[in-house]
Order: sequence, then structure tokens, then C-alpha cells
Amino acid sequence: MNQNKSNVPVSVAEEPDELSYYRLTLLSYLRESHPDLVDDEAFITSRSDQAAEAFSAAVRSGLTYDDAAQQVNALLFRGLHFSRLDTLVTVLWNEFATEVPEGNARNVALQLLPECQKVFSGYSLSDDFMFSPEFEQLYGELTGTIVIWLEENGL
Repeated sequence: MNQNKSNVPVSVAEEPDELSYYRLTLLSYLRESHPDLVDDEAFITSRSDQAAEAFSAAVRSGLTYDDAAQQVNALLFRGLHFSRLDTLVTVLWNEFATEVPEGNARNVALQLLPECQKVFSGYSLSDDFMFSPEFEQLYGELTGTIVIWLEENGL
């Protein structure tokens, strides 16, 4: 046994950033749904630190683990529920299944993101945007943009 190391587990607050549960959880989600934010170190550090502090405060205040986790997840993923990438993947699955195999949809969506930025910029995107009346209009505009892109670029 190493005499210089304690057998006491390291708390979340003392863990190096790369081992933080909240940091890893957020990074995993960003890689999947918001790849444009993966390199935003300030955002990731700030949001994961806030989540760790919020969890500790919630537990200290008497919340159950599940209630604290639910509260922290709301904080950790605030503003990230609507994903441009996930929306493009959904449009590809629903409207272009014969042109774009399901297994290739994410890669094609990544190629389409820059092409669709202008379409997305015309909307005020929020966590609940998918449930708004404007979502159908966005969906239609994305479909049209993809039709044009596929005609010009093929696969």
C-alpha cells in the first residue's frame, strides 16, 4: 500500500476536472447532440462546477438523492434540450430514409449543419422549441434545404 495516499475517496469537489461526473456527463451529451460546444472549455467547466455545487447544496438541504439529481440535471442541461444536430438526424430518418441509410444519418447531418445554419438562425431556439408551432415550419425549411443539398452534392 502506498503510504502517501489516503484511502479516503476523493469528493466531487476535489476531483480533477477530467474525472468530474458532471463534466463527463455533460461532455458525453455535447459530443452526441451539440458537437459545436465540445471545445467550449469555459462553458463546460462553469456548467459542471455549478452542477456539482448544486448537488451538494441540494443534498445538504435535505433533498433525496433522486430529487437532487433531477434538480441538477435540469441545471446541467439547461438550454441544451433542443439540438440542431438531432433535429437534422430526425428529418433525415423521417424524410430521406431511402436516400440516407439510418446508420449514415448522423454523419450526413454533421455535413449539413453548416448548410442549415441560416435556416436555424431564423428561429428563437429554446429547450421547448420542438413543441412550438414554429417547429413545423423549421422542419419544412430543413427538409427543403436538404433536398437541394442532396441534389447538389449527392451522397
